[in-house]
Amino acid sequence: MKNNSKLGPVQKTIVGAQFLFVAFGATVLVPLLVGMDPSVALFTAGIGTFVFHLVTKGKVPIFLGSSFAFIAPIIKATELYGLPGTLCGLVAVGAVYGLMSALVRLRGVEFITNLFPPIVVGPVIMLIGLSLAGTGVDMAKSNWPLAIIALLTTIVVSLFAKGLLKLIPIFAGIFVGYIAATLFGVIDFQPVIDAPWLALPAFVRPELCWEAIVFMIPVAIAPVIEHIGDVYAINEVTGKDYVKDPGLHRTMLGDGLACVAASLIGGPPVTTYSEVTGAISLTKIADPVVIRIAAIFGILFSVLGKMSALLKTIPSAVLGGIMLLLFGTIAAVGINTLVKNKVDLGNTRNLIIVSLILILGIGGAEMTFGSITIGGIGLAALVGVILNLIIPRSKA
Repeated sequence: MKNNSKLGPVQKTIVGAQFLFVAFGATVLVPLLVGMDPSVALFTAGIGTFVFHLVTKGKVPIFLGSSFAFIAPIIKATELYGLPGTLCGLVAVGAVYGLMSALVRLRGVEFITNLFPPIVVGPVIMLIGLSLAGTGVDMAKSNWPLAIIALLTTIVVSLFAKGLLKLIPIFAGIFVGYIAATLFGVIDFQPVIDAPWLALPAFVRPELCWEAIVFMIPVAIAPVIEHIGDVYAINEVTGKDYVKDPGLHRTMLGDGLACVAASLIGGPPVTTYSEVTGAISLTKIADPVVIRIAAIFGILFSVLGKMSALLKTIPSAVLGGIMLLLFGTIAAVGINTLVKNKVDLGNTRNLIIVSLILILGIGGAEMTFGSITIGGIGLAALVGVILNLIIPRSKA
């Protein structure tokens, strides 16, 4: 890593802007897909990052942005309970992080990884991608030429780009797809013209909804494990041990409180962004101050009314084209989790757990307890955890 003390204020500002640029596409894509205000997502990414840095004593160079793990649950929960009720469930996700933080502090990270082993986490991650396959195809088929242009751009940048460009395939896909849509004449710019230059994001307050809380809590399993992996990744990139100082329990608590802060004002849950970790690895600049500057830029961009209006004009086909690759990639990450950890699906116990998680999740199974209904990914994840705890392991 470079000697960050030698970077002047202007240099830190430029690098901070670059880091936000890396996270920008993914951060605004989530709210566009689930019907939230992208400006709120930018605002909560900035605020969430500051909350995280406050809890971790400003030591960990991590940026927090919108989490893809909650796209399908947010879409379904919004249909069932409305956005305010869904936000209440997302606030409860922060409480799960808090509980996991306490368990890490008391029992160590091994307790969490034993509770949520690869045999559970792998298929749950697969569900996050597979459950949205229909949504991606439906959006793409509204204009296949645009969808294919956005998809091919994302693929080409992922495969052949160099430097920082390689870290922003989603942004590149959106940008090129948007240019193509403009040339095709399918975009109405009147809302952008009518929008004010400065405007507060459309904040939404949560409303108490116990059903949404029960629906959302189990979904936190995959992001919790992802958080642990991201912290170890930033350890390798920077050569420091943040698991010990400030401690994994602090990073997890910071992530959870950031989720709470985001959900309280209408934003999607935030999570540690591996894209920015990749940018740190590339630039060799790991100063947490630079990450906080990126957070400031996120907050500043969130109050640009015309930017919010511009983001809302992105055609659904452009987003759908990117989703075809994105959600397939998420599913592949779940498969890789099983492969990398050498999970033996020839073992009957493992086969039962994976099979039931996938079928319950893809099939949209629901269970009702009084006025409480739990279903989808949440139910599948909960069943997976229970089965892993109660089915005896073979002695072999």
